[in-house]
Amino acid sequence: MDRQSSKPLTPAVLHTLLALANGPLHGYAISQEVERATDGQVRMGPGTLYGTLQRMQAAELVQPVYSEDAGTSPHADRRRTYTMTTAGRQALETEARRLEKIVALARTRAVLDP
Repeated sequence: MDRQSSKPLTPAVLHTLLALANGPLHGYAISQEVERATDGQVRMGPGTLYGTLQRMQAAELVQPVYSEDAGTSPHADRRRTYTMTTAGRQALETEARRLEKIVALARTRAVLDP
């Protein structure tokens, strides 16, 4: 594993990957899923969301996908759907395992209930 892949994910990247774990979503649906999954505690505005998606695409964690029926949507030219890549799935798994270890340590230190 290289040094970059061992770095913790930012909250925006982590939540975006978690939102995409069940399949492709367009940007607005990602932000809605993040808000729903966190009971409203995390809200990603357009600047954060689309900046994060651009950086994730450059890092090959996500990629845009195009469906054959995209042309039927009135906003098809503006709406991009994203899917997680294999590298994105690996980064998400690595981060989940890292967080799992932190939670286990917190339990051994009586910070959290067992």
